[in-house]
Amino acid sequence: MIQELARLWSVHPLAFAALLVAAVYLVATGALLSWIDLRTHRLPNRIVFPAYAVAGVLLTTTALVAGEPDRLVRLLAGGAVLWIFYFAVRFVYPAGMGFGDVKLAGVLGLYLGYFGWGHLLGGTFAAFLLGSLYGVALLLVRRGTLKSNIPFGPFMILGALAAVAVPFGL
Repeated sequence: MIQELARLWSVHPLAFAALLVAAVYLVATGALLSWIDLRTHRLPNRIVFPAYAVAGVLLTTTALVAGEPDRLVRLLAGGAVLWIFYFAVRFVYPAGMGFGDVKLAGVLGLYLGYFGWGHLLGGTFAAFLLGSLYGVALLLVRRGTLKSNIPFGPFMILGALAAVAVPFGL
């Protein structure tokens, strides 16, 4: 993300500003959603649904102002692909994932898709890895069982943030 912001500063200040606001929005919304999910095991629609519009407008503005329409296609495809993937996981094993996670996946897919397919794969992998490590840790300290519910939203958000912080080459 830092490298992309630095590159955009020299390309077009409006693209830089739009991506900077999108990044701040992702961090702020991600922190709020993580806190809520950890406490209630819910990802409220009143926060997730507006995130589609905010992320879509800011990332689309960034891509178009920077003259990079391929990023626009990738961000839309990334949102759709990640939403479909999480929907399939929920369809196969409904007890393992809530529909809030599916809805959040679309938003995170917009961000990850903007940065590229490597980021999309990396963010998805990181989310499942972090969630799995948390589950194993709960088992090891005897604070959970194999049947325990784990809020997955925070790990999805952490995985996405980790992926946009690391340059991937796909």
